[in-house]
Amino acid sequence: MVAELKKLYWLLLAPAILLLVLAYGAKQLGWVPDPRSGSLPAFIAPSVFVASIALSVAMPVFLRSLFAHRRRHEKSVPEPELLGFERKLLFAALATPYLIPVAYLLDFPHFYFTAIVLTALYAGYYFYPSPKRIQHERRLFRVK
Repeated sequence: MVAELKKLYWLLLAPAILLLVLAYGAKQLGWVPDPRSGSLPAFIAPSVFVASIALSVAMPVFLRSLFAHRRRHEKSVPEPELLGFERKLLFAALATPYLIPVAYLLDFPHFYFTAIVLTALYAGYYFYPSPKRIQHERRLFRVK
């Protein structure tokens, strides 16, 4: 289970890292026009910031609560169901790193860009499928 989740983790995270490297290279080579010349609407940066918080914090909390609520009367949870739950958590949380290249290319204000990067780092760190974390989840949900 841990190996499968780690594989999914890196499959979801690697394209986001690659996009960031490509965005950095494109910006350094001058292939990206200056977004300040087109004056972005003021609500874009705060909206992407709120989306990053929603994806990295609120959505995983909601999914965990929903899963626990559905399983509250069961004595144990089958392993395939826990695996499906963990996969959903990874998909939700690891959507956040994909917002970093957007924030970088659109040249967001420093506060919003830094906050988006921090939420992506949080999602990547907290939801890394380490054996210790998965074992804790297995005990918590009483997996067979």
